[in-house]
Amino acid sequence: MRQAVIVDIVRTASGKGKPGGALSGVHPVDLYATVLRALAERNDLDPGRVEDVITGCVGQAGQQAMNIGRNAVLAAGWPESVPATTIDRQCGSSQQAMHFAAQGVMAGAYDIVVAGGVESMSRVPMGVSTIGQDPQGPGLAQRYPEGLVNQGVSAELIAQKWGLSRERLDEYSARSHRLAAETAEAGGFDHEIVPVTIGEDDRRFAADETIRAATSPESLTGLRTAFDVPEMRERFPDLDWRITAGNSSPLTDGASAALIMGEDVAAKLGLRPRARFHAFAVAGDDPLLMLTAPIPATRQVLARAGLGIDAIDAYEVNEAFAPVPLAWLAEVGGDLDKLNPRGGAIALGHPLGASGTRLMATMLNHLEATGGRYGLQTMCEGGGMANATVIERL
Repeated sequence: MRQAVIVDIVRTASGKGKPGGALSGVHPVDLYATVLRALAERNDLDPGRVEDVITGCVGQAGQQAMNIGRNAVLAAGWPESVPATTIDRQCGSSQQAMHFAAQGVMAGAYDIVVAGGVESMSRVPMGVSTIGQDPQGPGLAQRYPEGLVNQGVSAELIAQKWGLSRERLDEYSARSHRLAAETAEAGGFDHEIVPVTIGEDDRRFAADETIRAATSPESLTGLRTAFDVPEMRERFPDLDWRITAGNSSPLTDGASAALIMGEDVAAKLGLRPRARFHAFAVAGDDPLLMLTAPIPATRQVLARAGLGIDAIDAYEVNEAFAPVPLAWLAEVGGDLDKLNPRGGAIALGHPLGASGTRLMATMLNHLEATGGRYGLQTMCEGGGMANATVIERL
């Protein structure tokens, strides 16, 4: 079978996803255009050779509406002949974009394709795309008469089911900030981050704004819980409520993109592949718990790859909330030291539609720095889904 390879992968630094955040003054179209231009420039690639740009974005409303992928292609100055599409698999949107891109290459439908994502949570807040209407409908309501819950409550249910104490969650969250801060200090993110030019004075933003190097378990203990509203307390009287802003991923602005092509095409262009796609999976799970699907997705992708968890040198499990990777580790096994070894979304941010390619960029750079061979990435998604991907460093 034809091999699909990652030639390059980049991201912006993470900005706080609220007014006043470092990237809040940048239109999301221009934010995504920044990483598209960087891919072409870093690899001396004629962008006219790109056959499609597959873009993940969750909040497809307002400034992110009307196929932001195509708008960014044009804003980047790429030829008008380059098409684009924008997809939504919730938080895994850009990971799914990579799946579609790689699978298209493997099937012979593409030679060269870009997969990426963007989210400006400061400009297009979560939930705004529903325009105040019911996105679920009566059929779903009939199937789940008590109603589904938001992801914060789902994280509470997971923490309770897997017996994850508030102390354990806060310890893990402090670890995320510590590892991210150490990596940033050592220059470990430098190769994946491309600077964003901001404002009339052309300031360069190139360091993750969401990392808090001074975070400790003790500093997190004083934070109040975030999701224990009266309605949920009445519905779930046994919960002791452990999820805070400190053990959750922050609202984030960011963009990321990967240059994917056939291994044969890379050879003809004189480009060195950095990794190949080894296996893919997508899974669904209980939409009330919502965030547990990375567990079955991981089992599926390992089976398809013909690998055990011990063969994987690093795993990126998106830290939407601290219980997600900890429950995953309890079920799948493996080594805590291999889990999000450069910190995760609790420190590095979670710009929804851009997170999938951000995780891949961080994981690939870690494999290259450590000499690891296989990496596994998985991400929980709204509605109780998950993607999982295994790559092999080349």
